[in-house]
Order: sequence, then C-alpha cells, then structure tokens
Amino acid sequence: MNASTEQQPAGTEDAIELLTPAEVAKMFHVDPKTVTRWAQAGKLSYMRTLGGHRRYRRDEVVDLLKDSAKDE
Repeated sequence: MNASTEQQPAGTEDAIELLTPAEVAKMFHVDPKTVTRWAQAGKLSYMRTLGGHRRYRRDEVVDLLKDSAKDE
C-alpha cells in the first residue's frame, strides 16, 4: 500500500481508493489549498483520517474532472 493512497482490501464490494489533497491538486493542475477550498465550499466531499487529514474519493474526483472538462 502506498503511503499517499489508502485502499480497502481487494475483493470487497465497497473498495474505495482515497486521494490526498496534493494528488487531487495534481490532477486539476491547481494548488492543494484550492482543493481544500473546494471541499469547504461543498464542491467535493471528503473523509478525515484518524490524524485529521482530508482524503477524497477517486471516483468522485474523476467525475468532477470530467464535468470540468465538459465546461471548457
């Protein structure tokens, strides 16, 4: 398991890949603080780790990325 992504064991139906703010920011070519602002504005939902860090669902991020590409 990579330190920057967390994933439930393969084979579970609800396996979710989580991304860090830096990983999401890299996908959108923005600063990680922008990703945090999007989350605070409700554009992107997030989960908190036990340490209090935000993690974003890959599938939701990909959907948002596709929607933003349509708008351009």
